[in-house]
Amino acid sequence: MQTPNLPHGSMSDQAKPVRFVFVLLENFTMLSFASAVDSLRIANRMAGRDLYAWRVIGEGGDLVRCSAGSAFKLDGDLDDLSWADKIFVCGGINIHTSTTKRVLGWLRREARKGLTVAGLCTAAYTLARAGLMGGKRATIHWENQDSFQEEFPEVDLTKSVFVVDGNRMTTAGGTSSIDLMLKLIAQDHGDDLANSVADQLIYASIRTDQDVQRLSVPTRIGVRHPKLSQVIQMMENNIEEPISPSTLAQDVGMSTRQLERLFRRYLNRSPKRYYMELRLQKARNLLMQTDMSVINVALACGFASPSHFSKCYRVHYNTTPYRERGVQTSRRPS
Repeated sequence: MQTPNLPHGSMSDQAKPVRFVFVLLENFTMLSFASAVDSLRIANRMAGRDLYAWRVIGEGGDLVRCSAGSAFKLDGDLDDLSWADKIFVCGGINIHTSTTKRVLGWLRREARKGLTVAGLCTAAYTLARAGLMGGKRATIHWENQDSFQEEFPEVDLTKSVFVVDGNRMTTAGGTSSIDLMLKLIAQDHGDDLANSVADQLIYASIRTDQDVQRLSVPTRIGVRHPKLSQVIQMMENNIEEPISPSTLAQDVGMSTRQLERLFRRYLNRSPKRYYMELRLQKARNLLMQTDMSVINVALACGFASPSHFSKCYRVHYNTTPYRERGVQTSRRPS
């Protein structure tokens, strides 16, 4: 750990390295975990000494599989930790299934010691389920944002690549682990070391907690028409209470017919159809990732009746919301 009141680079050789304890949940995302660990490894290498140490644990203490199917040998089970350890929970796909009662109980117990607890990728869900994020700012992978907001309204969810709020940290997944680790390395040992680590990782653009995780609308859809981008952003922000195409057109200063032509030209579909696809995509996320009733999912996505919702869903996904929910429920443990 860094000795207080000493300038960077003059830390005593007797100081112990800061220890990170990585908790690998079943189906964790390997990229998020590897990005974090390698940042610490390279920091040690560039500093010429062990600034950081780490241990990899998980439920059972034996093997855990990442979302790519590879098995990892754990260093140990969910044991008691030192008050100075930093817990980094690594999530991935099927986070509801991998967030077990034992993991939640262990997290609550260790958090009561005052430890720093972080959630990488989807593990913000695990932290929130453990009751560790109430009133805190957080982020999670964009694909899980809708379900997270519905389940944890007490958490101030952002779209940032990472968030640090006191002794709670969350990342959006992917390479955002690098951004968080570079911030921590810079805080501990200065910007020069953090920049050296970034160079070793061939990481040319270090992001901050002010950067958002998804591409801008123009980049995402491959179209740089300002009014079209503005309309799509309005659609994405108004899923529960959809806005009519005529109102959307009026808000950006064009006629409904002009808006229709714009969508046909660039996206090969009508505004109404595009809006419907956005709403159905959110509905599918909620069905797959939450225990919300089909009726509540329908209402959250702007459908006035379950029958209309079911009809639209079947046309788009070739199955009904009830069957989708049944398949997902069968994959979860009782």
